[in-house]
Amino acid sequence: MKFITVLVVSVVLMALLSLAPRKAYVPQIGLVAPLEQDSLLYAAGFRMLGETVSRMVSPSLSEQQFEQNLARIKKAKCKVYLCNILFTGKIKIAGPAVDEARVVAYVDSVLARAQQASIPFIVLGSGGARRIPEGYDAQKAQADFVVLCRKLAVAAQKHGVMIAIENLNASETNFLNTVKSAAAVVRAVNHPNFKLNADIFHMLREGESPQSIVEAKDILVHCEIAEKQSRSFPGVQGEDFKPYLRALRKANYKGNIFIEGNTSNPSTDIPTSFAYLTKQIQEVYAEK
Repeated sequence: MKFITVLVVSVVLMALLSLAPRKAYVPQIGLVAPLEQDSLLYAAGFRMLGETVSRMVSPSLSEQQFEQNLARIKKAKCKVYLCNILFTGKIKIAGPAVDEARVVAYVDSVLARAQQASIPFIVLGSGGARRIPEGYDAQKAQADFVVLCRKLAVAAQKHGVMIAIENLNASETNFLNTVKSAAAVVRAVNHPNFKLNADIFHMLREGESPQSIVEAKDILVHCEIAEKQSRSFPGVQGEDFKPYLRALRKANYKGNIFIEGNTSNPSTDIPTSFAYLTKQIQEVYAEK
């Protein structure tokens, strides 16, 4: 009898908990910046930063240099959450000049080091590397690129890392300039370790609607942001990001938002950007 009573009480409590309103997920903010600025970021409120592949995990770094990086990453106050610029312009990943074996071997080395450094995300932007020759068959470029990215995704799975491909505006590359076009590649690759990064700065430059974020909600794992005019940090020009933040909320986005922009005054712009973007996110996620 006692057992039955306890069981009934447990069931009732579980039912009540399931009916209780759950606190909505609110994206956390990170910033792409040199690891040397770790203390400045932390003081401003950031708890995550993004670095570059070439500085942190590139195969071109000696073992000694990489070990030094591992020590610096371990000591950092902010979590080194990602590395971007996976490829330099010297390594082609789209078009007729792709050396697939070289690309796959290079990426495998990068991801092995990212795994050692406990860096979970690698952003695939690399506008120069993916630029295709003028007049080249864009459909063929995309089909070949999908085949290559499937191999990169297998390497990412092997090392427990996520590759997030980024939309880039037309001033940076002529291939995959919108969230929609990048999402089409992700869907064609169809792999759990190869997903989408929606960069709001590039969306603003291309005039792409926030609705593209909602339509890609099932494959969206990362988001980046900066102001449209000069890629300044949020708050420098006073950009209103709320339409795009509302789209992230509507998409039930569960990732982070990373600021990736330009600054000549980091000591001022870094704390300003954290406060400004935090305020806009809080306002959007408090809306009824």
